[in-house]
Amino acid sequence: MHAYRTHTCGELRKSHVGETVKLSGWLHRRRDHGGVMFIDLRDHYGLTQIVFNPGSAGFATVERLRAESVITVEGKVVARDGDLVNPNLATGEIEVVGGAVSVQSEAAELPMPVFGDHSYPEDIRLKHRYLDLRREQLHKNMVLRSNVIASLRRRMVAGGFTEYQTPILTASSPEGARDFLVPSRMHPGEFYALPQAPQQFKQLLMVSGFDRYFQIAPCFRDEDARADRSPGEFYQLDIEMSFVTQEDVFNAVEPVMRGVFEEFAQWDGKQRTVVPGPFEHVPYAEAMLKYGSDKPDLRNPLIICDVSDIATREDVTLGVFKKIVDGGGIVRAIPAPTTAEQPRSFFDKMDAWAKKEMQAPGLGYIRFVEEDGKLAGTGPIAKFFAPEALAALAAKAGVKAGDALFFSAGDKTAAVKLAGAARTRIGEELGLIDKSIFKLCWIVDFPMFEWDEDNKCVDFSHNPFSMPQGGMEALLAADTVEKQLAIKAYQYDIVCNGIELSSGAIRNHRPEIMLKAFEIAGKGPHVVEEKFGGMLNAFRYGAPPHGGIAPGVDRIVMLLAEVDNLRDVILFPMNQQARDLLMGAPSPVEDRQLKELNIRLAPAIKS
Repeated sequence: MHAYRTHTCGELRKSHVGETVKLSGWLHRRRDHGGVMFIDLRDHYGLTQIVFNPGSAGFATVERLRAESVITVEGKVVARDGDLVNPNLATGEIEVVGGAVSVQSEAAELPMPVFGDHSYPEDIRLKHRYLDLRREQLHKNMVLRSNVIASLRRRMVAGGFTEYQTPILTASSPEGARDFLVPSRMHPGEFYALPQAPQQFKQLLMVSGFDRYFQIAPCFRDEDARADRSPGEFYQLDIEMSFVTQEDVFNAVEPVMRGVFEEFAQWDGKQRTVVPGPFEHVPYAEAMLKYGSDKPDLRNPLIICDVSDIATREDVTLGVFKKIVDGGGIVRAIPAPTTAEQPRSFFDKMDAWAKKEMQAPGLGYIRFVEEDGKLAGTGPIAKFFAPEALAALAAKAGVKAGDALFFSAGDKTAAVKLAGAARTRIGEELGLIDKSIFKLCWIVDFPMFEWDEDNKCVDFSHNPFSMPQGGMEALLAADTVEKQLAIKAYQYDIVCNGIELSSGAIRNHRPEIMLKAFEIAGKGPHVVEEKFGGMLNAFRYGAPPHGGIAPGVDRIVMLLAEVDNLRDVILFPMNQQARDLLMGAPSPVEDRQLKELNIRLAPAIKS
């Protein structure tokens, strides 16, 4: 018999009854029933109930051990009585009558229990992550993550892609987020950087004659933490393809994304489906108008509309709306169906939310009712709208008697942001969002440029290395700021249930087009040559048209696991201050190490 186990703790079934077995694992839970000792023994694969009768060989040993001690138990498999069968446990039809017990490792008093589903402070969970990872749900999440990565890799290979590994030590990037810098011992005063993404390398692979590349790539960015963004590092399914149009990328990537969501939609007993059909294509401008976001949750049926034209009609006397529109701002309306009979507190609550959470002046509203067979409005601002204007609002927003409209007004950026957040809030408050589906879409036609109000100039809006729609001709024809801001790029995002999974683009592989695009953004040839000379020179020796995308692995798993924080799908995450409480990183290093690197620490700069 094996020294530690003949079976795992999730393996035994009724067919094993009568066999003598050996199991090893953690003492998950102990229960004393009138002198008979029951324990749940846990390993990676599951739980097995073991019963120790008084006087049995291992009874005294098990009785004194703390939870989470690691033991080996030898015993005989017996069937449970019918009324004692546990249908929620894979091994619930049997139990093991315990005999001899060997203690492999005795546990000290725990800083946090493993059994149960209680919430514990983040610092305790992260400092003792090895205990946290033993907890059932978190353990399942990590297995899910592994399975998702295996599925992505399998699907990419089946789609004709080849996996390559790009460097981890590279050059510092002048664009994007802050780099993590690595000092060079051999080249004093010079630094490597950890890659924010393999962007330039994967494009260089296309220039090198490779065709369909992918990699489960680690990426490093010195960014502040958010619920959907882990500080320090993250993983993405990095993809690049040669001789492709935007549609070719969609056709290659969509089956992979749809497939992985369909494969794990029923994970852990969850009942979810992926909305059938090709992913919807939503132009950026339409997304910002209808949903107030470039990462819309399409499960939410609410559609925002622009009512700036109605707000400025002669039969509307709400001066604040007219002043906003005359000053270049906008007025957006967000429908709230079947809420006209809601108590005043519902509307006051929405207004308070807008003021506190969104730092907005407020969230005006009109409740639509029927009076004498005609549509009428109630609420604080309804009196400023003539009956014809109310009818025009209802028609444009698609609302009727019994519904309400909330209004977001201000400069375009602020009004769009508030409208989008209000749409989400209303959808959640009214229970309109179907949590049982995954709804994926492509956001397309991003603007190539945007207006930088701080510096009063045109700048890149999304990705400076994207191909402009219309190529060089479009750039040459853009002889005014208005025309430049109207140029669209072959840029696209994948969004699922309001979470951006990925950004991608057809790349600008023509040096002359790239130089012209940077010129419009106020950056001369010397800037491009200095910062991106390696890739630019490579393009001068024959570069194929190419494009790609990089879906975030962490966010895919987060959606499938139905968790709100990336920490719950990452094995050893940092805390909100980008500290690894388990390993004690970052930490000071010895003076000799600094000396080897020719580094002298300066006093901390006071902010």
